[in-house]
Amino acid sequence: MQWRLGVAGSPIAHSLSPHLHARGLELAGLRGSSRRLELDSSAAAALRDVMGRDFDALSITMPLKAPAALLCDELDDRARALGVVNSLLWRDERLLGAATDGPGFVDSLAGEFGVDVENTYVVVLGSGAAAAAIVDTLVHEGVHTICVLGRNVERVAQLVSGYTNVLDRAVLYRPVDLIVNTTPSTDRTRDAAVTQGVARDTIAVDITYEPRRSAWLSLHAELGCRHANGLAMLAYQAARQMNWWWGTSLRGADLLEALS
Repeated sequence: MQWRLGVAGSPIAHSLSPHLHARGLELAGLRGSSRRLELDSSAAAALRDVMGRDFDALSITMPLKAPAALLCDELDDRARALGVVNSLLWRDERLLGAATDGPGFVDSLAGEFGVDVENTYVVVLGSGAAAAAIVDTLVHEGVHTICVLGRNVERVAQLVSGYTNVLDRAVLYRPVDLIVNTTPSTDRTRDAAVTQGVARDTIAVDITYEPRRSAWLSLHAELGCRHANGLAMLAYQAARQMNWWWGTSLRGADLLEALS
């Protein structure tokens, strides 16, 4: 089989997913190709048309993660709970959807830092789809408390309402073990801010990767935090995604090498 892969979203020209797909195909011993598909939310319904006709599997990025979930015939458990997908698969004339962002993020912490998130105190900046996926997985992995800080009050309230240990305010009596910035780089206005409780022992992750080191990440690096941009999460979630597509056991660390 010649796999027809791609990544859909907008803007999409910067996406590194085709590089990961090419490496994944090579590691899995499969044949195929991958391309970028520019689609904004107003054209989300076109995903149903192109799947099966032009693509066998797609990575889905913003702003299509929620609209794409509505088009699916079947969702995995996380996608169903979150109402978003980042992966589509056409199988037996049916559209299947999965959400691998959250598990991929936790995999990247274990793979790149050797970190077990159980009983940790986490701060998540932002309240969009990526934040929701990360929060949901961290809760299921047994974190102690998560604080969600975001400018959209309604979305923050909606996100924290689903969990007993997710709050919309900082816990001042505990140092921060992990801080994750999920806000779009174009929307940031206070890159110089350091959240209370963040110190040298904190792990700081910025899930953006353009630029490779944002002003926010540079600040935490200067503070002495162990830190990473979004390339590791991208690679590790892609490994989860491809393993779901193909029934393989690809490693995120091996895919990450394709981005270095």
